Amino acid sequence: MQVFLETERLILRRFTENDADALFELYDDPAVMKYLNGGRPADRTEIVTLDLPAFLGYYERFPGYGFWAAIEKSTGDFLGWFHFRPRPDDPPDEPELGYRLHRTAWGKGYGTEGSAALLAKGFTELGVTRVTASTMVVNERSRRVMEKLGMTLVRTYFEEFPEHERAPGSEQGDVEYAITREEWLASAASGAHEPPDQR
Repeated sequence: MQVFLETERLILRRFTENDADALFELYDDPAVMKYLNGGRPADRTEIVTLDLPAFLGYYERFPGYGFWAAIEKSTGDFLGWFHFRPRPDDPPDEPELGYRLHRTAWGKGYGTEGSAALLAKGFTELGVTRVTASTMVVNERSRRVMEKLGMTLVRTYFEEFPEHERAPGSEQGDVEYAITREEWLASAASGAHEPPDQR
């Protein structure tokens, strides 16, 4: 197991070719995919031939960036994944943060905990200058995580995402949040980076 980072309760490790079933189970949950594709059933062939190879390809091409399997330390369970990598048209020092977690992990602070660790690693070790994150306007749970991380709303925008057409609230568009290294450092100096609420 190639560990990228650890938090109090999580291990973020590299994906392997053996993770197809875990990804399928995650993507096949309509609640997990509600704001991504309207909750349509997962396609295991697509995961094996497209998603997983894309995940594995990041590690060699972009050291420090990629998709990371989130493992619960206390149980060894696969909880989902976090990603931390620049979008295709963005500068290499401005990665996007995102995650997808099983319903069993919701409401326990894992999204905040893993994301906060990635921000810290990016700003202190990887030379990152700015981090963005996006979600649908109506996805209040994800927006709260971004706000807990100290990220601020940058814009509301509308793009053509065919897979979003079935998602409830897609007509309201998406929101982008961001935080710069300076903002993160100022927040850290003020003691704002508290352990996430684990209730």
